[in-house]
Amino acid sequence: MAKNIAEQIVEMLENANVKRIYAVTGDSLNHLNAAVKKSSIKWIHVRHEEVGAYAAAAEAELDGFAVCAGSSGPGHVHLINGVYDAHRSHVPMLVIASTIPSDEMGMDYFQETNTIKLFDDCSHYNQMITRPEQVQRVMQTAIQHAISKKGVAVIGLPGDVSEMDAEEATTSNQIFKTNPIVRPSDDELKNLATLINNSKKITLYCGVGAADANREVVELSGLLKAPVGYSFRGKMAIQPNNPNEVGLTGLLGFPSAYHAMHEADLVILLGTDFPYQKFMPVKNKIVQIDESPERLGRRAKLELGLAGDIKQTIRALLPMITEKTNVNFLNEQLAFYDKVKENQMEYVKDFGKEDAIQPEYVTHTLDRLAKKDAIFTVDTGMCCVWGARFITGTGERKMLGSFNHGSMANAMPMAIGASLTYPGKQVIAMCGDGGLSMLLGDMATIFQYKLPVKLIVFNNRTLGMVKLEMEVGGMPDNETDMINPDFALVAQAMGYPGKNVHKPEEVENAIKECLNHEGPYLLNIFTNPNALALPPKIEFDQIVGMTKSMTQLMLGGKMDEVLETVKSNYKHIKGLL
Repeated sequence: MAKNIAEQIVEMLENANVKRIYAVTGDSLNHLNAAVKKSSIKWIHVRHEEVGAYAAAAEAELDGFAVCAGSSGPGHVHLINGVYDAHRSHVPMLVIASTIPSDEMGMDYFQETNTIKLFDDCSHYNQMITRPEQVQRVMQTAIQHAISKKGVAVIGLPGDVSEMDAEEATTSNQIFKTNPIVRPSDDELKNLATLINNSKKITLYCGVGAADANREVVELSGLLKAPVGYSFRGKMAIQPNNPNEVGLTGLLGFPSAYHAMHEADLVILLGTDFPYQKFMPVKNKIVQIDESPERLGRRAKLELGLAGDIKQTIRALLPMITEKTNVNFLNEQLAFYDKVKENQMEYVKDFGKEDAIQPEYVTHTLDRLAKKDAIFTVDTGMCCVWGARFITGTGERKMLGSFNHGSMANAMPMAIGASLTYPGKQVIAMCGDGGLSMLLGDMATIFQYKLPVKLIVFNNRTLGMVKLEMEVGGMPDNETDMINPDFALVAQAMGYPGKNVHKPEEVENAIKECLNHEGPYLLNIFTNPNALALPPKIEFDQIVGMTKSMTQLMLGGKMDEVLETVKSNYKHIKGLL
């Protein structure tokens, strides 16, 4: 019996080593689902397509390629947020957007969406299959685009086409995972070496593009006596075994990295497309090296912009470097970093009070108790801040989040993908109460597939980052409060243990119990809603804005809230100023 197009697609996915498809099945996807059932691929039945896209994005980041799917109309729209996140994070993902019968297209049919228009802004490749002769070529080209360009490829698949008889094409159906060596030319490297050798104070700043070059970054830093800062996505790879690291800069970062970049004569940006222009120095010389030359110079005025793989570029550069002997600049920055870390530990030592546990203390304790190869996922907002500042890179740990797209609700779905990809590893989702509430239904997916995901809920009963943004802007926060369900009871209703933690002295044993449990577990920790996450450089207008908002709160009769905010964050503000 001849195979149909759905079976041909699944066969090609098997050959591409795809292990799972994350989807909600239905109507136009049914033939693909039936083909998957007869294959080695597992259909992961999520409750919401957005969760499927996030889970696939996590798998793609950890394992190199993943697939999600959505059926006609609403299924496509539900996918779109997670698809944007994957594409902006540059992870290779295939989206199968099954759609209405081909003869009804353009007729305002039930559940009709135009997949080309819908996914065009969040994909490198986006095509519709309408004939059997296309299938092999389109599928091969889509996967090739995803893995080579590091982003999303979308295949539109009408339901009636998926059941047609398959046809073999004469073109290749193999997937080519190339690994070229790309680095600047010898002349470009000589120019860079001259610039470096003539500079006295140098700072390296590394992004996720330098993730495979930890050893080379450390060696270069040692030769140059240069402090090393890093982006959030670069942290887990660049921090470990790095004696000259000075932390992060940016909205979530430390004053130390900001200071090291601004006090240097020369800043070298390695594999980073750091988006926050206000944190970038403007009075010193800047060099940027990135594998994608189109990114050069769009964040800062450059002295030199070079295209190349960071590992290969540094290896070629090292023989041209004259070792520096003056360690004064480096030692000053390391001493400042030590002071910054000491200030950060104030909250860990104080740890808060009942129903206002300091999130810094929670995260520090979690960091200490988690395994050295744990995979962390963090919700956008305050959880990102605590993860950035208190989860330590070991060289084996991974941290996933919506770092470029900045969407809420990503931590729990990404934990699903991470746990399926690495079933033997400890997977910890640092969830905000706002984020978890948004996609609460897929807690059931965790139970259905018996995933040992640990959900740590930082329950501050507010949209914390939004509240801070409003206050810094001079506005009293409005409609940021969260009236939450009992998340522990929700977990129990879903089929696994859930526990509420109200007192600081309960935190350590509760986290131990959670991490040691063999299956899924939810820990609902009542954290301080007034904990601030101020950036490393506080602008005068931010101080004015906070003052305005506090004044308006006092005039509105919320003096207790004002006093609690000031009291809870005095040391932090003082340390940053």
